[in-house]
Amino acid sequence: MSDSFASPLTLIGVGASLAFSSIFYSHYQQKKLEIQKLKEIPSFQADQHLLKILNASPERRLHYVAVEGVVQPAGEPLASRYIPRCYGVVQKVTTQEHWKVRNASGTWVSKTMNAKETKSSVPFRLFQTGSYLSEISVKVESPLEAGGDYLEEVHRGVRKAEDGLLDVVVQGLTGEKLTAQEEREEVLRVGTVLTGFGEVVLEHGGVMRLQPPRDGRAYILLPGDHQSFIRRHENTAGMWKGLTGLFGITGSTLLAAFIYGSLNKDSRKR
Repeated sequence: MSDSFASPLTLIGVGASLAFSSIFYSHYQQKKLEIQKLKEIPSFQADQHLLKILNASPERRLHYVAVEGVVQPAGEPLASRYIPRCYGVVQKVTTQEHWKVRNASGTWVSKTMNAKETKSSVPFRLFQTGSYLSEISVKVESPLEAGGDYLEEVHRGVRKAEDGLLDVVVQGLTGEKLTAQEEREEVLRVGTVLTGFGEVVLEHGGVMRLQPPRDGRAYILLPGDHQSFIRRHENTAGMWKGLTGLFGITGSTLLAAFIYGSLNKDSRKR
């Protein structure tokens, strides 16, 4: 490869590397700020300490905190539709149909239709880990209103449609045929460690309740404990930081090589 061709490619590599380094650094700074804000949110277990804090708080209310505990139903749990002995407190079942549709040119094309989603929940509480028999717990209000990827996929399957003689006749007339039905079930299992971000209030009778914040901040439920949640964000920040350094060093190395080559070229000419 000639020097006249290599030099523009080197400059392009330098520019691209430094541009990516700048983008990754911006992501790193954003994630770093996000982690700082997350660490400023008070974090509690569903235990006696939280109850004491609420008793001493104005209006017996904490406006935005993180509460960690183990999920246990307040009554009968929900049974999975597909998995034996799988019980939860929140359940989402999604179904959608896969069709073949004949277009104007007579070609059959795939199409997804009639997607349906069903959500249900039963009352449940968060207990401190290892304290299932404790009288102290946090009741979780309106889980279906919460954001966060807290449901676990326990089933995904596809049932193929079987064509009878009548179906074949109808398909020929309508230009449509059902090929399969996809089913997916997600559950918040009993016994899952869960962290909720929201408002906690102390009701009459000493019952603690986690609910959507009145000030409009995000009501979030997340699987796992609070420390694991923070570590996941720190790992993401570390990834952006590493990519910033990698592309920055690559760009700087290419730039140094380009300058060194240019100086050598001028020296040879002289």
